[in-house]
Amino acid sequence: MDLQRMMAQLSPLGDYDPQSRYLNRELSWLEFNLRVLHQALEPQTPLLERVRFLAIFNSNLDEFFQKRVGGLKRQIAANLLTRTPDGMTPTETVAQIRRAVVKMLQLQAGLFTEQIRPALAEEGIHLLRFEELTEPERQAAADYFHRNLFPVLTPLAVDPGHPFPFISNLSTSLGIMLRQPGRARGDRHFARIKIPHVLPRWVRLDGASASRGRDDGEPMRFVHMREIIQQHLSQLFEGMCIEDVMAFRITRNAAVEREDEDAEDLLELIEQELRDRKFAPVVRLEVGPDANDEMVRFLASELELEEGDIYRMPAELDYTDLDVIADLQKPDLKFPSWTPVVPPRLRDDEADIFSVIRAGDLLVHHPYDSFTASVERFLRAAVNDPRVLAIKQTLYRTSSDSPFIPELIRAAESGKQVICLVELKARFDEQRNIRVAQTLVKAGVHVVYGLVGLKTHTKLAMAVRHESDGMRTYCHIGTGNYNSKTAGLYTDLGMMTCRQDIVADAIELFHYLTGRSLKRDFKRLLVAPVNMRRRFVEMIDREISHCDQWRSRGADPDDPDRPRIIAKMNSLEDRDLCDKLYAASNAGVRIDLIVRGFCCLRPGVKGMSGNIRVLSIVGRFLEHSRIFIFHNSGDREYYIGSADWMYRNLNNRVECITPVDDAQLQRRLDQIVDVCLDDRRQAWDMHPDGSYTLRQPPPSEGPGAVDPDDNPAAVLGTHQTLMDLARGDLLRV
Repeated sequence: MDLQRMMAQLSPLGDYDPQSRYLNRELSWLEFNLRVLHQALEPQTPLLERVRFLAIFNSNLDEFFQKRVGGLKRQIAANLLTRTPDGMTPTETVAQIRRAVVKMLQLQAGLFTEQIRPALAEEGIHLLRFEELTEPERQAAADYFHRNLFPVLTPLAVDPGHPFPFISNLSTSLGIMLRQPGRARGDRHFARIKIPHVLPRWVRLDGASASRGRDDGEPMRFVHMREIIQQHLSQLFEGMCIEDVMAFRITRNAAVEREDEDAEDLLELIEQELRDRKFAPVVRLEVGPDANDEMVRFLASELELEEGDIYRMPAELDYTDLDVIADLQKPDLKFPSWTPVVPPRLRDDEADIFSVIRAGDLLVHHPYDSFTASVERFLRAAVNDPRVLAIKQTLYRTSSDSPFIPELIRAAESGKQVICLVELKARFDEQRNIRVAQTLVKAGVHVVYGLVGLKTHTKLAMAVRHESDGMRTYCHIGTGNYNSKTAGLYTDLGMMTCRQDIVADAIELFHYLTGRSLKRDFKRLLVAPVNMRRRFVEMIDREISHCDQWRSRGADPDDPDRPRIIAKMNSLEDRDLCDKLYAASNAGVRIDLIVRGFCCLRPGVKGMSGNIRVLSIVGRFLEHSRIFIFHNSGDREYYIGSADWMYRNLNNRVECITPVDDAQLQRRLDQIVDVCLDDRRQAWDMHPDGSYTLRQPPPSEGPGAVDPDDNPAAVLGTHQTLMDLARGDLLRV
């Protein structure tokens, strides 16, 4: 069966109710994760990158079960039967999720066992079962066990004197059925051993470090740590009869409800939430295909799970363990290395970046443009420049080795006023952000913990500089986090400007964040939850009104002045904006939506969304940038920023979107979206039922052939085309 037919059969939304105006958010997200899994299926993806996508698919599912399934489980427990806009109850949604996930897990397992594992072996990377080891390798495994594992393992038995142990979220364990010699077979006890997570799960047996993955030309032979432990259980349960062993993994609910959202101490509230999450209810139990039924029933009873919460994994229990394999130093089995380029206007290392910004707004596009040479340089310059008196920055997610933290500390120690808003409520980064906030406070940085009831998701940095003509403010407004690590993996945009109309709003926005400003409008910036929704609705309505003029000219579909909206984002879910886009489509507005993740709008439905098309781009980089373009009867308006068109972004988060007025920068945004729209290698077209079809590249010759020089995106795909543009292999705007 070809990949396209297989994907269609696996679509969680393929049999969806065609009468529904909206698609189910959770099932649409699963459709997105299926596109991620397709990257591992695609033979053109380099082998170790296919391994990586197997792990990413697994990691995505872990987060989905923690957040989304966890939230649905909470609704079911509270007996909330309200139907979502797509018409499904929480119980119906959970049942659909299970059906879809089980099919995807079977595909993932078959892919790993039948294709990827053998392909790795052909390349000299052997992922072995213990019984496949040679005698010297078994001895090496035994040495590894005694040296590295035996001291840290803690067997925990369950009996009248030993209660059922606490099992941490996303931990893998071995369940063991034990019996004392001479006792009846029915007199058995359960014991649990946690598999250590601090060591690589796949252990290399030739003595080389698996994490470094030295490639000396010799075969690399690995065995899973779990199997090493299992083979040496008799040394952990001295003298006991081991009757059965089963690996299992649990997932806990991360959708913990806050008791008091208006708590005076937000830091204390988040710390309590983290403690609560640690002991939150279990929402998923994963076991192997031959799991012991008695142990499964025992665990389900102790963890208060139903049959639908138990997932029998057809092959590997946790594919995120494969990250150590994907990290092996085998360049020929990976995407060609990419080094971000320094933007042309920043190539003079000695130039004052503030003078560069004064000469005109600067747009940077990561990871094609260097984050280090642009955003990090902007902050370093602000810290080092004695004329900069104040630095303000928001931090939503940042890397553990972030250069921003020590730079902000250095600025505070040098006497500058430094204000940093650290969002403590960034899901799964709360603990890290608490540590960041505490470190900054100790250094004298003025730290704000965000706004009660709202997440601060905006990406904004500001430097206030004393110049000859007075104070001047410089801003960076971006679509992505101040995270040096993800800046090499996520596509994001940022604009640096000192234009008074923009920075005046940015100053007001920081006042809104750090004080108790009741600001109700901004002149240029679109700020949620203040004016963003209203402004977007007004701009869509404006395109609708322009359709009257377009019709008066004959309503030619190919008219270059036809009203048009182009929007690029991560996710689209807000029902009111979906309805407004439906209205615009019916009025004749041409709408192109580039939505990487889930999309609850149904495109291409006659009489509702016939003028809307939706595409998704998935590949080596994660599409994270947000771009909004409104034709406005030829006087186009361009925007970039941090917000998707989701209810939470528009209502429950502080977001910032900035206009991009410079004509040169606008042309570059046009180029980016045109590359995405022309893509015939990485782009997926969305169908009215919510399923997707991967576009096919044009033939290299004959009828329908496309010259790569004329349309490189159609042949190369979005990411390679944008890399070539950045490198200068193609003409960059």
